[in-house]
Formats: sequence, structure tokens, C-alpha cells
Amino acid sequence: MFDKKPKSYTELLGKTNRIVEGTIIKGDIISHADFRLDGELTGNFKSKGKIVIGPAGSVTGDIVCKNADIEGKFNGKIHVAEILNVKHKASIHGEVICEKLSVEPGADFSASCMMKTNSKNLIANDGQSRPEEANQQ
Repeated sequence: MFDKKPKSYTELLGKTNRIVEGTIIKGDIISHADFRLDGELTGNFKSKGKIVIGPAGSVTGDIVCKNADIEGKFNGKIHVAEILNVKHKASIHGEVICEKLSVEPGADFSASCMMKTNSKNLIANDGQSRPEEANQQ
């Protein structure tokens, strides 16, 4: 009856990972908490939380996350389980899969976009959609 799973350390404190401007990462990042990127990532990113790519931030690679706010540059494939917010200074090139999309006027949105109502399964399945999910569209 009272078998609630205890919250993790990051959930209790509301911590956000942060990569500052001028930092360059070449490789993959996996995070359970929210993440703010003002530096440069060449590689893949996966999180059960939210990613914020700041105005000076850039990502070249694939992203799988719950929510995303993009102000900087992104080039690759992004799977967002819930809401993708594209700010007016953002530049997005590649492929976008999300449940909800918000694009501010002035954004460079040069990507193919697929809206899915059950994209929440992407995170649970490590970003791999199953054939039976694709047929439910």
C-alpha cells in the first residue's frame, strides 16, 4: 500500500547538469537529470529529463529526451517524448520526432518533423521504437 519508490538524489534537490560556454565534448552523454548545454557537443545525448541548448550551445548528433528547449544550434536527429520548444535564435537541421512542437518566429527550422502521440515510449525503450508502435500512428 505504501510501496512508493523513493525519489533519487537529483529529484530531491532539483539539480541540473551544466556544460558552460567554451567547453567542447566529443562523445556521448547519458543523464537521468535535466541538462543545460552552453558549450559544444559532438556525439549523442540521452536523458530522462529536459535538455536546454543555450544560445551559445551546439549539438551535432542524436538526442533522446523527455523535453527540450533549443536556442542554439542542432544538427542531427532528435526524439522528444513531450514538448520541443524552438526559440527565435535557434538553428535546427535534421530530423525531429516529438509529441508537441513550439517554434518561435525567426527560428531556422530546416528539419523533417514527425508528430507522435505515443513518443513517450522512446525513452522507456532506449530510443528504439518497436514495429508495433509504428503501426499505431
